[in-house]
This record gives sequence, structure tokens and C-alpha cells, in this order.
Amino acid sequence: MKGFIDDANYSVGLLDEGTNLGNVIDNYVYEHTLTGKNAFFVGDLGKIVKKHSQWQNVVAQIKPFYTVKCNSTPAVLEILAALGTGFACSSKTEMALVQELGVSPENIIYISPCKQVSQIKYAAKIGVNIMTCDNEVELKKIARNHPNAKVLLHIATEDNIGGEEGNMKFGTTLKNCRHLLECAKELDVQIIGVKFHVSSTCKESQVYVHALSDARCVFDMAGEFGFTMNMLDIGGGFTGSEFQLEEVNHVISPLLDVYFPEGSGIKIISEPGSYYVSSAFTLAVNIIAKKVVENDKFSSGVEKTGSDEPAFMYYMNDGVYGSFASKLSEDLNTIPEVHKAIKNLMKKNLFLQKYKEDEPLFTSSLWGPSCDELDQIVENCLLPELNVGDWLIFDNMGADSLHEPSAFNDCQRPTIYYMMSFSDWYEMQDAGITSDTMMKNFFFVPSCIQLSQGDGFSSEA
Repeated sequence: MKGFIDDANYSVGLLDEGTNLGNVIDNYVYEHTLTGKNAFFVGDLGKIVKKHSQWQNVVAQIKPFYTVKCNSTPAVLEILAALGTGFACSSKTEMALVQELGVSPENIIYISPCKQVSQIKYAAKIGVNIMTCDNEVELKKIARNHPNAKVLLHIATEDNIGGEEGNMKFGTTLKNCRHLLECAKELDVQIIGVKFHVSSTCKESQVYVHALSDARCVFDMAGEFGFTMNMLDIGGGFTGSEFQLEEVNHVISPLLDVYFPEGSGIKIISEPGSYYVSSAFTLAVNIIAKKVVENDKFSSGVEKTGSDEPAFMYYMNDGVYGSFASKLSEDLNTIPEVHKAIKNLMKKNLFLQKYKEDEPLFTSSLWGPSCDELDQIVENCLLPELNVGDWLIFDNMGADSLHEPSAFNDCQRPTIYYMMSFSDWYEMQDAGITSDTMMKNFFFVPSCIQLSQGDGFSSEA
């Protein structure tokens, strides 16, 4: 995230009718092939607007507090601030980024489970009072360093399904809540509510039933100690699909009506992150090296194309020490699209050709540029034979990808190009949001799609 504050001034390309995101990506692939071959992102900010509309339509009773660490690029933060979301911050840097947009402290919560004393003091200084806590040590730190803190007790959930056994778990047990409430009373720390989090990998809706029941128990328990509880945070875990959002709402809506009914004075919030940004960003990477290996060197995860056929290892100019950092802890859930770079030496033109359905496919693996054994992006997949200079396009790359890259192997941070269709922009204006009022750093420019077939660009399917 460090360094994005330097990108405060950026342009957003407004797309004319008939021009789509695919055209934009094709255009920049062509440009980067001619100039630098660096990896780059294209962000469709209109998709963020649509996600917010979807949220308002399905779960309007729950206020979203966007998880800043998921994607802290200035355009994302600014458009979400303009849309009126709150922000869930994990560090001083994130709080500062959001505060610079003019977001009021009441719309910022400090959610780090392990807080540095200096950062607690910073939150106190700027008036960010709402924060989460799940143990006595954190509670004592808060008591010493933030006299106006309003704490949400973070309780654990039962979502031990979904292959997350190796991940760190946060949240206290229901049994331990009474002890924490006693400590808070002694320390004169104000407890105002409860937070829980259900992972997006959890497929059991029953987890929400237990979590909301436990939250209600903590609210009742806190009442015994004289605390006035007024906030429930149901965490993140929203994948971005409307179906999942409706499914979750179908489960929790009747429970909220029973445990935290409208008129009870309880504010319901959530912490969506990838929900807003994952589908909004597409990453284009360039093939920088290639190896031919024996087919039987690969594991059995993908059907073999024949023992006498070669298999390929491709190295790209971005990897787990850059935009694919989340690959270290989770599987990549996107399939790349191929753009082949074909030079016409006679006309001195460059053609970009997409994968043809009748092309033969070969067992392949995809790697980052570091040559580190951990820098594997895709272990096994079937691709047409690629050459150095060809491109792979990965969609759904907006979450946990746009961080400052590691200095390892001198990786460069990919350029980010922001786009929005005129229809999405008009939709924002209809909602009363304009660049003159809220989005002070937006500089809109006409779409730069100027290439045609005659200019040496081929988008053959």
C-alpha cells in the first residue's frame, strides 16, 4: 500500500457507447507490447458503483464499512467515500488515507486484532473511537492509550469448515466474554457492541445462526454490567456474487428481526472488501521466459495431453512477490486469457491475436519472475503454446493484489488505468455524486481507444 498516496492525481477514462472494457485492455496490451511490456491493471470503477447499488438493493439495513487493506488505491477509496460507505482500517496509514478524503471519524473503525500502542494513540488523536478487541491484553492497551474508545468485542465463529485450519483465528469465546466485560468495567472502557466474521469459504449458513445467537447473548451479558450496546458488526466474507449476498440475507434477515429488531437502536454494519473490488480489476502480464519439460514432470491435477507431447513452464513479469501475493495463502480462482503477439516483419506491424478454439493445448505451469520455488501462480493448466512476449489476462484481480511489490528481484509496480462507462457515470450523477462535490482527484478524460483493424491490431477470437 505504501506509495499510493503519491498517485493522488489520476485520470479516469470515460468509455463511449460501443467501447467496452475488453477494447480498453486490448489497447493497452498493444501499447505495452510496443513500449515496455510491463504488467498493468485496468480498473473498471463502474463495477464498484454497481456493487454498491446491489448492496443497497439486497441488504440496505446493513451499512458497509469497506476493508481498506483489500485494495487501498486512491480511486477506489475516493469513489467509495463518495458513495457513502464507511471504512474499516487496520493501520495508521490506512486511517490517514481515508481521513485525507474528508471521511468523518464516525465512519472509520479500527479493526486490527493486534494494535500497536502508537497506532491506538493516533486513532485517539484523530477521533477514531470505534475499535475491535478479543482479549484482555488488547483491552488494557486500549484503556491506557485511548480514553474515548468504544469497543466491539470480537467473538469467534464456528466456521472451521472450508480448509482454513492452518490460518490464524481471531475472536474470543462466548465463555471468555464475561471475563472481558468484567475487565472493561474495571478499566472504565466502554463496550458498545459485538463483531464476528464468517469466512467467504464457509458454505454452512448455520454458522450465521450460531454467531447471531452468540452475539445476542453477549449483548444481554453486557446489559448486566451496565453497558449500553448499540452496534453489531457481522464482518466480511462476501464474495461479490449477488446470489451469495441474497443467500446470506435470506439467513440473517429473520434472525436480525428477532435478535436486533428495527427500532431497538442497534446499528448493523459489515466489512465487505473483495465484494466491492475483486471483479473491478483485470491484470495483464507478459511472458518473459519459457522452458520445455517432459509431460510426466507435472502432477496429476490436470489431464495429460499425451506422454509424447511436451509440457511448458512459463515465467511472467509479475508473481507472488507482487500482484499475486494472495496466492501464497489461497488458490487462484481465475483462468487467464491468452493474447499472442505476432510481428509482421514485412509491414513492420504488430498483431495481437487471441486464442483460437481449434489450437492444440499443452500442459503448462505459470511462474513469477523471481525463480523462487514459492513463486508459482498456476501449478497445472492447459494452454496453447506461448512465446516470450505473449500476454496473459487475469480477471477478478482487484482484491489483495494492488500492494507495493517486494524489492525481491526488482519487481515494478504495475501501472493502473482507470475506466468508467458514461452510463455508470450518469448513474452516479443521478445519485447526486459528482466530481465537483466529492471526488476532488478525479480528472475525466475521453476514451483513448483509437486503434482499428487497419492500424495493425487484431482481436480475432
